Amino acid sequence: MKQVVQNYKSGELAVLDVPVPGCKPGGVLVRSAYSLISTGTELMKVSEAGMSMVGKARSRPDQVAKVMQSVATNGVPATYRKVMGKLDSYTPLGYSLCGVVEEVGAGIDDVKTGDLVACAGNEHALHAELNWVPKNLCTPVPDGLAPRHAAFGTVGSIALQGVRRGESQLGDVALVIGLGLIGQLVVQLLTASGVRVVGVDPDPARCELAERLGAAACGDPASPAAEAAVAELTGGHGVDQVYLAAGGGSNQPVELAARLCRDRGRVVDIGKCRLDLPWNAYYEKELDVRFSRSYGPGRYDPEYELEGRDYPIGYVRWTERRNLACFLDLVARGRVDVEPLISHIADFADAVTTYERLKDGELKAVAVLFRYPEQAGEAEAPKVAVPSVNVRPTPARTTTAPVRLAFVGAGNYATSMLLPHLARRDGVTLSTVVTTTALSAANAKRKFGFAEATTDLDAVLGDKSIDAVFVVTRHSSHADLTRKALLAGKTVFVEKPLALTGDELTGVLAAVEESGNDRLQVGFNRRFSPLLREARQRFGARSGPANLRYLVNAGRLQHGSWYLRQGTEGSRFAGEGGHFIDTASWLLEADPVSVYATATPGNEDLQVVLRYPDGSTATISYVTTGPAGFPKETLDLVADGRALRLDDFVRASVYGRKRWVSSRLPKARDKGQNAELAAFIKAVRTGGPMPVPLESLVATTAATLAVQTGLAGGAPVTLTRQR
Repeated sequence: MKQVVQNYKSGELAVLDVPVPGCKPGGVLVRSAYSLISTGTELMKVSEAGMSMVGKARSRPDQVAKVMQSVATNGVPATYRKVMGKLDSYTPLGYSLCGVVEEVGAGIDDVKTGDLVACAGNEHALHAELNWVPKNLCTPVPDGLAPRHAAFGTVGSIALQGVRRGESQLGDVALVIGLGLIGQLVVQLLTASGVRVVGVDPDPARCELAERLGAAACGDPASPAAEAAVAELTGGHGVDQVYLAAGGGSNQPVELAARLCRDRGRVVDIGKCRLDLPWNAYYEKELDVRFSRSYGPGRYDPEYELEGRDYPIGYVRWTERRNLACFLDLVARGRVDVEPLISHIADFADAVTTYERLKDGELKAVAVLFRYPEQAGEAEAPKVAVPSVNVRPTPARTTTAPVRLAFVGAGNYATSMLLPHLARRDGVTLSTVVTTTALSAANAKRKFGFAEATTDLDAVLGDKSIDAVFVVTRHSSHADLTRKALLAGKTVFVEKPLALTGDELTGVLAAVEESGNDRLQVGFNRRFSPLLREARQRFGARSGPANLRYLVNAGRLQHGSWYLRQGTEGSRFAGEGGHFIDTASWLLEADPVSVYATATPGNEDLQVVLRYPDGSTATISYVTTGPAGFPKETLDLVADGRALRLDDFVRASVYGRKRWVSSRLPKARDKGQNAELAAFIKAVRTGGPMPVPLESLVATTAATLAVQTGLAGGAPVTLTRQR
């Protein structure tokens, strides 16, 4: 098998062929699926190995003390041979992974061959294809938790143990110093515990990521922003706890902790930073300084870790293994989100190159994973199935009476972008509005003239007088509500996205097949924009492949927005990305056949490349870090010596033999909602084809879902049509 090793004397990194470890009693043999690089601890070891002998000595004074003791006991020659022999040996790297149990040793009865487990330990959860892991350093992965997320188990346990040492309570305010991998997890764990968090880190990207993941405010430790935030949140008293998750040789973290901590507050050291405590500052506040020892009770105890002797739960509630299981449960239930922390996934075969890129600063990352080949060989290129639409539609009914509409949901988008157009449209009756709270239904009824307001969805779906149902709720409910409305025989308009998972998409199509009802429209409105339609007409037909570039300056969301609840509502791109993929596919008159996606750390800014059957490509740059004054959407299409440009749905131009530019007079942005609704109402009234073919809606949804698969795998994703 292969394993990543390092020679501490020379600094050499290598992937070696080594013997497969035996499966000893009291543990399991695990084949790795993903292992996590600790961008803090491991990179520190890698950097130290590249130092001179003097540099190594300066960085590890504890080891120098041991050497001097050995000299006093054994003499210089013997000590020299011992030290050089130890330095000039390969040592392993890694301590956090997820894999599949390949063999079970004697005395193990809670896991079996084929189980997915998370593993810990710098001698057992190594960057290697196979590892023997003792019982108390591995735990089963909850159902539904992705292996790449379970690989965070060990570092998550380190963060969790640090939070436990802080003994935080509901309503506390905490300061997290250092927003690397451990710091980001501490922020999320504290937030999940009802603690308000201020973070500090010199990297603005990490500060922004922490705020997106729940921190109340973050800033550079040298700026007054963090101090001002602490003063505001605590009334000037100071934070209840400080969590030191920073590394390096600066004493600034402990000095900042003393300055911003309240009287008799707690300072918890989780990372490995300099700790020259300023005596007066800590004495005057009587600060309680605590250390958090790695994954939790049991760490460094050979009877616990190697012999499997557990501590009674009545005496030790949270051990290493219980912390590991607890963290995985939090991730599985969406209380902690590790996906935004994944900056890069590398193939295990590229381990040396990945470490070198990290060490040189070429690869800037919060978390990096190694992906291992499958047991029978290299993993296949990722694929996402585009479900087929197999349905024999029932005849659509027509009506000469006004089209009766029901709305499920009456949030901001419905009340600002859809209902104003429908309320003044002839031949439309707003029949019923359904919301989860009575007051919001009553408000929508009053503002837009609905005949009825209710919280009873079943009554609406059972009302045969209602022709069409609009689903305008939060993203996580779209697929289920659409499925129910289709089964009830309604024509359905669902705001994007249609589905957040492949299973949800399959469920919607199963409802279409079961009911024979394919009367479905997704709110992809941009293809209906009058300005964009005119520009496409003037561009004309093309004969060769095209190149399309779509820049979306999405901007930042306000703290607390439900769009940030990725555990339940999907990523922001999963919610919005279908708009831009649909627009590109409409302009290129085809559905994509592959998707490649990459992202900046934290998955804030995405680059999505779509490839089409005729060789055309569309690149969607979805950014949240752009300036607020810059246009939100700009699009360029180039083919056959011609170019089309769209500037934020205000101005368009086409360049070719002749140049066409739309009116220079300022216009309101028309992104096509009114025209889209008109086409939908016409289809309902006449029984004619829906404005967008169902196959196109499915292909766009599948391509949007493939973006997340591509980000996780770091490789192009093939979109395969099922037959």
